[in-house]
Amino acid sequence: MVQMANFDEKDFLDRAEHIYSQRTHIEKLADKACGCGIQNVLICSVGGSQATIDPFGSMIDHMSVLPVYSVQAADLITSGCNMVGPGTLVLMASKSGDTIETVKAAQWLHKRGAKIFSSTGPDASPLANLSDYAFHFGDGRPLEFPFYFFVGRILANRSEFKGYENFASALEMLGEALNAVRKQFDERARAYAHAYCAEPYHIWVASGDLWPVCYSYAMCVLEESLWIRTKSVTSAEFFHGTLELLGPSVPLTLLIGEGPTRELDLRVARFAANHTDKLTIIDAADFALPSVLERWRVLLGPVLINAALQRISKNLEVVCQHSLDTRRYYRKEVY
Repeated sequence: MVQMANFDEKDFLDRAEHIYSQRTHIEKLADKACGCGIQNVLICSVGGSQATIDPFGSMIDHMSVLPVYSVQAADLITSGCNMVGPGTLVLMASKSGDTIETVKAAQWLHKRGAKIFSSTGPDASPLANLSDYAFHFGDGRPLEFPFYFFVGRILANRSEFKGYENFASALEMLGEALNAVRKQFDERARAYAHAYCAEPYHIWVASGDLWPVCYSYAMCVLEESLWIRTKSVTSAEFFHGTLELLGPSVPLTLLIGEGPTRELDLRVARFAANHTDKLTIIDAADFALPSVLERWRVLLGPVLINAALQRISKNLEVVCQHSLDTRRYYRKEVY
């Protein structure tokens, strides 16, 4: 087996173990949030952080009667949101904890009496200081991990997630499972990087809880980090415009989920197979999980797919000879 590029297996497993070790702490934060009363939930951050937590909106929407909304931070501070008030619980995330728009949104929300749960990297940050329930993931990964405990516990407290205890306990195996996904997918990821590194235009498609993953990967990885021109579109919207740009020479990458929108993805797959010879399908159903997690795989699609996509990123970094950390403008210019 070829060694995986730019991947420290032990470090990844240690980081996942660190997050799991914080389960009780995160659940206590969720209990406090429930004690304050929750009338609705708002998901609010920017960029990749927003996309990381947006799938939990789908989770809440499918499991709970709680109204849930997603608003990008910059939109919130300019346009507002009439649903925000003392009964609003806000989910926020920022790797740095000081993302300008996210901090300003937290200030806006704080003034209106909303309660904020934030997940940030540093122990102390502007976002954490504005939050009612702050979790610091430090070097922990994956970034989604804390939200499974926080959101899951809230739904369990509301009697809307009856299997939560079993689910949360099974997540002890999540690090190992995602490590296995990386190993399983790396050969395909390496071939993908060699085949498509130099393509001038990519189309990426997904739906449901995989749409935020698709959107974020296209924008934050392919465009921001690798400077590869990419169009991302939902499986439903693909047939209302973007399909006209598909041809034999156009790469289309389709993420297929296991949730209720799966048929939308399969519809795209059937069409694309007839119109391009550069179709790549990454199906969450293809990845094996430990038996204790198998029951819950419909909730784990985003982290499974993200694990696979990270192998594409790392291989593209090598093949394209372009560091994922290289930026021209982001956090380098005032804008």
